[in-house]
Amino acid sequence: MNALVSMSGIEKSFAGVPALSQASLEIEPGEVHALIGQNGAGKSTMIKVLTGVYRRDGGSVVIGRRESDISSPRDAQEAGIATIYQELNLVPLRSVTENIIMGYEPKRLGLFVDWREGNRRALEVLARFGIDIDVTEPLGNFSTAIQQLVAIARAVSLDAKLVIMDEPTSSLDASEVEVLFGVVRELRNQGVSVLYVSHFLDELFQICDRVTTMRDGRTVSTRNVSETKKLEMIADMLGRNTDEIAAEGMTDFAGAKAKRGDILLRSENVSTGPRLTHFDLTLHRGEIVGLGGLLGSGRTEAARALFGVDALEDGVIELDGHPGQPSGPGEAIRKRIGFLPEDRKAEGIIPDMSVRENMTLALLPKLAKRGQIDFEREREIVDAFISDLGIKTAHMDQPIRELSGGNQQKVLLARWLATEPDILILDEPTRGVDVGAKREIQSFIRSYVDKGFGVVLISSEFEELVEGADRIVVMHEGRSVTELANPGITENILVGALAHHDAGADTWNAQ
Repeated sequence: MNALVSMSGIEKSFAGVPALSQASLEIEPGEVHALIGQNGAGKSTMIKVLTGVYRRDGGSVVIGRRESDISSPRDAQEAGIATIYQELNLVPLRSVTENIIMGYEPKRLGLFVDWREGNRRALEVLARFGIDIDVTEPLGNFSTAIQQLVAIARAVSLDAKLVIMDEPTSSLDASEVEVLFGVVRELRNQGVSVLYVSHFLDELFQICDRVTTMRDGRTVSTRNVSETKKLEMIADMLGRNTDEIAAEGMTDFAGAKAKRGDILLRSENVSTGPRLTHFDLTLHRGEIVGLGGLLGSGRTEAARALFGVDALEDGVIELDGHPGQPSGPGEAIRKRIGFLPEDRKAEGIIPDMSVRENMTLALLPKLAKRGQIDFEREREIVDAFISDLGIKTAHMDQPIRELSGGNQQKVLLARWLATEPDILILDEPTRGVDVGAKREIQSFIRSYVDKGFGVVLISSEFEELVEGADRIVVMHEGRSVTELANPGITENILVGALAHHDAGADTWNAQ
C-alpha cells in the first residue's frame, strides 16, 4: 500500500538550533496514527512542517505519490490536510453552519450566501457522524465536545484526506471522549486518515493503529499499537530501558512508603449539596491519600469543600484536631492548605502574566512589607523553584502562556509549595503533561510528602493512584464508599471497587 503521507529526512532549525534532525513520519490511507513524545520532542514542529506553517530546511514530503512543497496552511488544506488544534480555531459567536462553510460559502446569483444550501450541507456532514443539532445556533452555545466535532465536520466537508488532531480529549469528560472516538472510527471507515497527538497513552490502545515516537527532534520508533506495550512507548519517549522503568514502576512515585505522623485533616459526613453528600477522609502527616472514582463521583467537590470554596451543608472538617472548615480560599491559605485545581487554563494560570507573577500569586501577602512587595525575596523564591522543579523557561519574566503544558503545571505546583502548606490538595496534577514532566512532578510530590507534609491526590489514572497513594478513598455518587490501603492495592482491585459500587452494591471485599 502506498503511503498517504511520507515525510523523510526532515531538517528544521531555529537560530541555528536544530528542532528536527532526519525526522520521518509515514501515514497510511485510512489509518489512525498516533504521534507521541515529550514536550520539545519535535511533534509540533513536524506537524507545522507538514501543514505549511514552517518551511523545512531539508528532507522530502510526499503526499500520495507526488513530491509536495507545501508553503502555507492554505496549501495544506488544498492538499487535503486539515488540522484541529487543542485551542479550537472556530468562531463561537457565529452559527454552526457558518463555522462549517466559512470561506467556502455557497452563493446565489454569484453574490449572496445561500443559507438554505449552507444549512443543508452542515446538516448533511454532521449526520454522517450521527450528530443532530440546530445548525443555526451559535457554536458557543454547545459543549467543547460538540465544537470539536464541528471542527471535524468542517474538515470532512472540505474533503480532507488527513485530519490532524492535537490533544483532542484534553477538555472532554468520559462520555464525550466516547463520542469523539466514535467519530474517529467513522472517519477511518470512510477512508480518512487521522494523525492523533496525545499525552494520554491509554487512549492509543482504544483508537490507534500505529504509533510513531519522537525524541530530541528525531523519530525513534514506529510500532503497531496492537503489538506494543505501554511500557515500551514510555521507554521510547524517555530513551531508557524497559527493564529499568519496570523496576522503578510506571510512575515516579517510587511506591507508597508512608511514615505516618499526627492527623492533619479529618472530614466526617461532609456534604455541600447534591454532588457531595457524605464524604469521610483522614489525612496524616507523611502520607498521600488518593481519591478514586469515575467522573461525577464527587472527587473535585470534595477537594473544593476541604479548601473552603463550597460551604458545608452538613458534617465537620477538622484541622490539627480543631473543628473549622476554612471560610474561603484565603483562610485556607492562612491555615496552610494549598489547592492545585483540575483545569490549569481556566482556574490556574493567568496567561498574560509572567512565570514569576503566576508563581508568587498566593504568596503576595507574605511578601508584602508596609504595602510594598519584597521583590528581591520574590525573585529568590522563584529562582529556587525554577531550579528545583526543572522549569524550562527563558527567564522568570517570560509570559507563562509561552511555556509548555508541563512547565505551566510545574509553575502552579510551585505556587502552592511556596506558601509552605501542611496540606496540599492536588486535582489531576499530571493531566495533559508529557511522560517526562509527569515523572518529575510525581517525584517532587513524593519528596514533599516524605518531609512530613500531607497530600490529597485526585487522579483519573489508576496506576498513578495505585503507585502513588498510601491509601485510596473510593467515591461514588458524592459518597466515600470504601477505603483501600497500600501495600497491596492493584489496578484490578481498584477497578473492582469502582465497578462494584457503580453497579449499585453497598458492600465490597477487596479479597
